[in-house]
Amino acid sequence: MKRRAVLGVGAAGLVAAGLGWSILTPKATGRLLRSRAPLPPKFQARLAIPPVLQGEEIVQREADLHILPGLTTRAWTYNGSFPGPTVVSRSGRPTAVTHRNQLPEPVVVHLHGGHTPAKSDGYPIDLIMPEGQTHHDMAGHDMAAMTGDVSNGSRTYNYPMLQRAATLWYHDHRMGFTGPNVYRGLAGFHLVRDDEEDALPLPRGERELPLMITDRAFEADGSFRYPAGDKAYMSGVLGDVVLVNGLPWPVHEVDPARYRLRVLNASNARRYRLRLDPQPPGGDAFVQIGSDGGLLERPVRHDTLQIAPAERFDVVVDFGRYKPGTRVKLVDRDGGDVMRFDVTGGERGDDSAVPDRLSAAATTLPEPVRTRSFKFSEARDGTWRINDLEYRPGRALARPKLGEVERWRFVTDFHHPVHLHLNHFRVVSRNAQEPGPYDGGWKDTVDLRAAEALEIAVRFTDYTGTFMLHCHNLEHEDMAMMGDFTVEQ
Repeated sequence: MKRRAVLGVGAAGLVAAGLGWSILTPKATGRLLRSRAPLPPKFQARLAIPPVLQGEEIVQREADLHILPGLTTRAWTYNGSFPGPTVVSRSGRPTAVTHRNQLPEPVVVHLHGGHTPAKSDGYPIDLIMPEGQTHHDMAGHDMAAMTGDVSNGSRTYNYPMLQRAATLWYHDHRMGFTGPNVYRGLAGFHLVRDDEEDALPLPRGERELPLMITDRAFEADGSFRYPAGDKAYMSGVLGDVVLVNGLPWPVHEVDPARYRLRVLNASNARRYRLRLDPQPPGGDAFVQIGSDGGLLERPVRHDTLQIAPAERFDVVVDFGRYKPGTRVKLVDRDGGDVMRFDVTGGERGDDSAVPDRLSAAATTLPEPVRTRSFKFSEARDGTWRINDLEYRPGRALARPKLGEVERWRFVTDFHHPVHLHLNHFRVVSRNAQEPGPYDGGWKDTVDLRAAEALEIAVRFTDYTGTFMLHCHNLEHEDMAMMGDFTVEQ
């Protein structure tokens, strides 16, 4: 099977040599790629809010975007924007989205965090061919085009929405090409709402901000710089420009009031340790109300948010704790500035609140019927493996039964954000101890740090078929760190 040879040297040997986690900080997850274009000034661009999708069709096409001052960036986009349009769904009401492919290469769409039937899950060889091409045009060049469920020109994804309100996102999921395709711009929000969340007095309207954080590097002409074919970046690509909703280090004016921030790390490999500078009086800057799978049972307070690729943190920040005129930076403790909030001197006018009890959703699962172990490691040939196996479509690493609860144990030699399709899960333990401070709630992605062992509990519900478990460092994913699991009756 033809697979793009992307991306060098892993860090597994550091652990084996006994150097341990201390040197494998989040900053060392990948390798920095520097821009050839001049870096733009910070806090000049105004934060852009992605448009809400009107209708049920998204066209994937190239578009020229103005990201850096005075330069044009050719991007791969959903409906001409990066991020793509935000899809808004209602829990219990089916949503159908048709994707038309006007790009020069095949694509796949995965609704990340979606509780979705297998045919609409975005299996990595279920291609949408470019308009005017068929899978026969790729015969002999890409076996995925011959073995997957291939659509010519367009595909309709059906999402039953049998899930709670949550911050989801959609992105490209083509086998061997997810890293470069997402890097070029194929990512967008999908928000699910429900009655339980609507009944809470949380900030809403203009005080509810989706924030997609990414990092990119740029060529001298303004185009995205991505190291295709360079094995030195196998550990992950880190850019030197931080984008929030597609713009570099933006600024946003806020009232002295509470804001709900839906924070998504959509970077290929970079982890962030987010902090407000200055901290509000008394600390507890972020009041976490939700995780990947929706509302927490009760709010959790943090001074810092540690967020791995593909994780989402739903937090409330009270800018009323700052004096009007304060400029509050959102910073990455390992990599510098992210964006800035300028607190205005306007009337407070804030009737929002964060209740002590957020959700009545069950937080426990029945005792698992079995335990499975999955080892994430680097192979000698420079690829990444699960249970010492390179990814092969159709080879199931597990066959859970519909309706049963299983305990899955993840162990690793390196730092991997592990993503499970189909169902959200609960973190049971980290290194045989209690879950960490960022493990709470229902998750679909968990930050597995070097030389760690982590256990989750998951119930497989509603849909049979083949789904995926994989690392969400996109360069690791493209270099074979994926595995199928098949849910059976």
